[in-house]
Amino acid sequence: MISAVSAAKPKIADYPFTTLFPNLGVVYVGEHRSFVMADIPGLIEGAAEGAGLGIRFLRHLQRTRVLLHLIDMLPPDPAADPVKDARAIVLELEKFDVGLAAKPRWLVINKSDLMLSEEAEAHAAKIVRALRYSGPWFLISGATGTGTRELAAAVMRFLEGAELPSDVRIATAPKARVGAKKVAKKVAKRAPKKAAKNAKPTVKKPTAP
Repeated sequence: MISAVSAAKPKIADYPFTTLFPNLGVVYVGEHRSFVMADIPGLIEGAAEGAGLGIRFLRHLQRTRVLLHLIDMLPPDPAADPVKDARAIVLELEKFDVGLAAKPRWLVINKSDLMLSEEAEAHAAKIVRALRYSGPWFLISGATGTGTRELAAAVMRFLEGAELPSDVRIATAPKARVGAKKVAKKVAKRAPKKAAKNAKPTVKKPTAP
């Protein structure tokens, strides 16, 4: 994505984890308006324990003000699950530094060019809902540049402390469902009280000696 919004030229290929070292690029949004974007190697499950490239490059994100979480909506590996992989990344961030994980994080769904416009929109929205994510999210194509200008403009406005454009998608996380076990416990607690309330007192008749 960084090559679509800046002059940076990182290695790009049709397989995952092509980025081996952090890349920096200056994103120009207008006259005297720009910011620096850092592109770091992707994380995998177990990165905090040293899997893959581990978390050696996460220190580059310590001074960032907003994280752009790039999600491949159609991974090269058919067995890959974008939702599962996204959750794994968040978990690794939390393991590395709770403060870093707590930074504003926007979802950026990539590869919209591989589907029809309406299908891509629906598929991206499905991923966002499955993640139970709340906040701004963007649908882009790093290959064609579609949506990248709007993303850069939104980031610039955020860094300037201004309100985001009205056309930015804002997701609201659905309310958590009450688990079946919790419901069962509530029912179990109420049952004795209800039974005691409805129970009629019994009077035993004295028996003759």
